[in-house]
Amino acid sequence: MATILYVDDEPAVGMILEDTLEKAGHTPVGATNVPQALQALQRGGVDLIISDYRMPGLTGLELALRIQRQELPIKVVIVTTFARSGFLRRALEAGVGGYLLKDAPAEQLAEALRKVHRGGRAIDPQLAVEAWSDADPLNDRERQILRFAGEGLSAGEIAERLTLSQGTVRNYLSEAIGKLGVGNRIEAYRLARQKGWL
Repeated sequence: MATILYVDDEPAVGMILEDTLEKAGHTPVGATNVPQALQALQRGGVDLIISDYRMPGLTGLELALRIQRQELPIKVVIVTTFARSGFLRRALEAGVGGYLLKDAPAEQLAEALRKVHRGGRAIDPQLAVEAWSDADPLNDRERQILRFAGEGLSAGEIAERLTLSQGTVRNYLSEAIGKLGVGNRIEAYRLARQKGWL
């Protein structure tokens, strides 16, 4: 079978994944964060990666993006508690082979791994429907500026960080607020985060 690297910062989840992989006949290799996962990849022999979406520091999405950029022949399956269509869309853009929820049955995970290992895709069906009906209206710059706004930075502070004028930052914020149909930048940040667009 396959050597599968699982990446999750919760030890209990790691133990469940390890047990599930062993029962399916795979060889599990564990990591608790993305830097550890990248070290394991450098050692070689990994056929597939299962990663949590959100972890302290680098995320599973960033791990998938690095693999995509380096054109490594390894597929990533995201297993997460975040049932948000925006997260799924961004994961697919990063080249992931699968996106499943952590409460999915072990048999579903095993089947998804087989499918992805053969070159297919495995996506939670309900999330797949939502992802294509709930498109992200924001562009990359609007998302970036909204993230800073959500951290409490003023337009001036955001402008300084991004080497933009304050007027340009205000324009981006205004565009994002208008696209999301909310009253202010904090509401825009909350809605975009809730939808998984940030």
